[in-house]
Amino acid sequence: MKRILIVDDAATVRMYHRSILEPAGYTVEEAWNGIEALEKALESPFDLYIVDINMPKLDGYGFLRELRQQQIAQQPAIMVSTEAEARDEKAAYQSGANSYLIKPVRQAQLLPHVHLLLGEKIQ
Repeated sequence: MKRILIVDDAATVRMYHRSILEPAGYTVEEAWNGIEALEKALESPFDLYIVDINMPKLDGYGFLRELRQQQIAQQPAIMVSTEAEARDEKAAYQSGANSYLIKPVRQAQLLPHVHLLLGEKIQ
């Protein structure tokens, strides 16, 4: 079963994403900031990361930059944020994101990106 790490400081957002991903057959873990996420990823890398930008301690950009420098298998990341400016999307890709979605993300938006980045058939 594919493992996905949701990285967001808002518990309601983590719970919402979990409610989409678990019924679709994924194992979900959560981190509330980039430092916690990096620790979890180094302990046992995930198949996909869903990352918020604005978080305390280490934001989503910083988390992805740090993750991409680690000597571990590099898996895809979806940046999900309320930031809707083109410069935010560009910064996400520059920091290592593979996809960019603007909150709130509906199930019909999120799951196709998840399936695509995990190399699965889009349902």
